[in-house]
Amino acid sequence: MIHSEADHSVFFRRSLTHRFVYLVVYVDDIVITSDDQEGINALKQHLLKHFQTKDLGPLRYFLGIEVAQSKSGIAISQRKYVIDILEETGLTDCKSVNTPMDPNEKLMPNQGEPYPDLGNIGD
Repeated sequence: MIHSEADHSVFFRRSLTHRFVYLVVYVDDIVITSDDQEGINALKQHLLKHFQTKDLGPLRYFLGIEVAQSKSGIAISQRKYVIDILEETGLTDCKSVNTPMDPNEKLMPNQGEPYPDLGNIGD
């Protein structure tokens, strides 16, 4: 496999049928993807032969992203990740508010004044 120049955790290999197989590593998780099922199977067999690994089946959750696959395509969502953060911080009953700044503003380090703390508005 060839190490990606764009990301140190991504590796790829071009198969004999000129298809690419991608392997993404994050700590102790591995994601393998390709439109070449034979290439995926060969890579999984190689990993099983040389490392202690477990095939968890189709990707469902990785780095806070839920993945739902169907015949019509793939849908990704971070809903569960956001709900988990809200539960951990005790903020599940909070009401949303509009962003107090222009979302198109280009922020630069050490430029401008900080916005005031609006945490007590409405109390």
